Amino acid sequence: MLTNTVRRVGLSVAVVAALTSVAACGGSDDGGKGGSKKENRGGSVVKADPIAALVAVQKKTGQAHSARIEGTTTMGSAMSMKQSGSMDWSDGITGTMQITYTGGTMADSMKQLGGDGTMEARYFKGGYAANMGEAMAQQTGGKSWISYTYDDLAKIGGASGAAMKDQLETSTPEQGVKSLLASGDVKKVGQEDVRGVSATHYSGTVDVADLTAKSSNLDADEVTALKKQLADAGITTETVDIWVDENDLLVKKTERGEMKTGELNSTVYYSDYGIKVSVEHPPADQTIEFTELMKQQQGATS
Repeated sequence: MLTNTVRRVGLSVAVVAALTSVAACGGSDDGGKGGSKKENRGGSVVKADPIAALVAVQKKTGQAHSARIEGTTTMGSAMSMKQSGSMDWSDGITGTMQITYTGGTMADSMKQLGGDGTMEARYFKGGYAANMGEAMAQQTGGKSWISYTYDDLAKIGGASGAAMKDQLETSTPEQGVKSLLASGDVKKVGQEDVRGVSATHYSGTVDVADLTAKSSNLDADEVTALKKQLADAGITTETVDIWVDENDLLVKKTERGEMKTGELNSTVYYSDYGIKVSVEHPPADQTIEFTELMKQQQGATS
């Protein structure tokens, strides 16, 4: 029999897998606006300010089309996790991520369901699928994969779901650079080492609600509802830091902010730009649509 725990985990996985993609690939916006000052010294172009440097990084990272990604995310008491995999953003977001829940209420829910806290998420144009393992299969007649569409996510999430749908369909790692450009508060911190690579560190503060509202296709009512949801969660601003290598490629990104349930903290590393990324839909006989899972669960508890 399907249980409330299955429904709760199914809903949580929908959001977590989506957030993993957004965190890995970066938030979306319309891009930074500002002058790019350049100087010519000895025939070579030298970037004279952070804005000019980040515009070059945005372009170069966007043109790379794919990368290997590894990171960690904490959302207060709700969840902490680590993720690794590869993503391609040449035509929408596609790829595969291995996600391990390391703490919080989400990890507890996974354990209640009989899982070990790990899952695989596969991203496609228009949606993604999450493999919940044998524990889920025992609850769903042998189907360990839950398939979600971004339209489903928008419906269950209200204004925040609509905003996330928009981000999932448009996010790329270069968007993390755009967010920093759009903040209007960019500064160059200095030169630092990132996993053995010399990188330039930039930092800025982003107004989450305003940036999301400007960057999405939400109508006025959805924007108002989104801002209220963010305010209720205690989310106002985020500090965004990025590190860039000598080839103008993003090698690390962090986001830090406060929620009512605790600290929001994300760190993502990028490497092996240009790698080939292939992803297959899971077998149909091992997959259950999220909407069907909800119908079955409602029938089991009615």
